[in-house]
Amino acid sequence: MKNIVFDYGNVLVKWEPERVFGDYFGSDAEVWSFMRHVCTPEWRLRIDCGESQELCIAELKSRFPDYAEALELYRSRWADMLTGEVPGMSSLLDDLTARRDIEVYGLTNWSMETFPIARQRFGILQKIDRYVVSGDVHLVKPDPAIFRLLLDRFGLDPAETVFVDDNADNVAAANAVGLHGIQFSSAERLRTELQTLFNTTI
Repeated sequence: MKNIVFDYGNVLVKWEPERVFGDYFGSDAEVWSFMRHVCTPEWRLRIDCGESQELCIAELKSRFPDYAEALELYRSRWADMLTGEVPGMSSLLDDLTARRDIEVYGLTNWSMETFPIARQRFGILQKIDRYVVSGDVHLVKPDPAIFRLLLDRFGLDPAETVFVDDNADNVAAANAVGLHGIQFSSAERLRTELQTLFNTTI
């Protein structure tokens, strides 16, 4: 192994919309229902794939007028949903990027309307300068096409490339394309797994 590709959300920076919507709804059950049945994962992927956040929100407001105020929070308090760097990942990235035998890349589902703001805000995102953003290429994980685009863009051999993501479906998609997928749980565990894969101390 000589390459490692990182997902960003909940691997490098924490994305916790429940913090915002929990304050609004005051109930974990209502937050869960809102995120599963109104502001659905499929809807969020449309934004990540490059559709206008404003137009997508307007569409949902017309379908769910009772949730119009909550949906507006998705835009007005989006920055509050990013709650900080994932503990331990900044130092792990520093250790990886300092090496000459390991190359580091990024692959994230993220809207190009908001990604530049996040990258400027969080120094950890600036530590990776070779990356693919879904909103830029209009493809999203777990579509195999976005993994192939990453491999082609940077000339990576999938058999020599590790992919780290917190989402099991994305990890499975990476494995299907030939990468070595790791489902992220913590920086400490990831460091141990990478030391085994790369057969070196990190």
